Amino acid sequence: MECVFGLVGDGFAVIVADTSAVHSILVHKSNEDKIMILDSHKLLGVSGEAGDRAQFTEYIQKNVHLYQFRNGIALTTAAAANFTRGELATALRKNPYFVNILLAGYDKDIGPSLYYIDYIATLHKIDKGAFGYGSYFALSLMDRHYHSGMSLAEAIDLVDKCITEIRSRLVVAPPNFLIKIVDKDGAKEFAWRESISQA
Repeated sequence: MECVFGLVGDGFAVIVADTSAVHSILVHKSNEDKIMILDSHKLLGVSGEAGDRAQFTEYIQKNVHLYQFRNGIALTTAAAANFTRGELATALRKNPYFVNILLAGYDKDIGPSLYYIDYIATLHKIDKGAFGYGSYFALSLMDRHYHSGMSLAEAIDLVDKCITEIRSRLVVAPPNFLIKIVDKDGAKEFAWRESISQA
């Protein structure tokens, strides 16, 4: 019952993901970080098969770093999104990765942006988006309450509303969520929303 969602605010982008690592009816752990810090100003929120998620995100991260080392400049968020989409499209007819991605970033001249990339290599620039079963509730709440230019406090309030709704409405709801943000100061972990503490 994975859930990844995100939105763009005034000078920042937020990505939220559940932290459950599940297989069939078993929960293997409840503190899995599904939001990778791609580079200093990019986040990659991923849902999908655990092996594909780990392998594909690391592959993208290392290639983004390699590009920066070779060329002396970092990829823009749009360029990283297009590279990611290209790699998914290449793999689609050979050995596909079953991953759905929200890529958030902050570029100096452009500001924050969010890209939706699904497992069949669809790419869209969006203001808000979600994947997984929790998306039914997160998207409806974001449709009602989201507006462009949201402050960080408004965005976090909306994120908390989405988490509450997912926990109360989804039959098998993930208990814990991780929130990360990216802004002019870089990509960083913002908060955890836990209903099961990690022992």
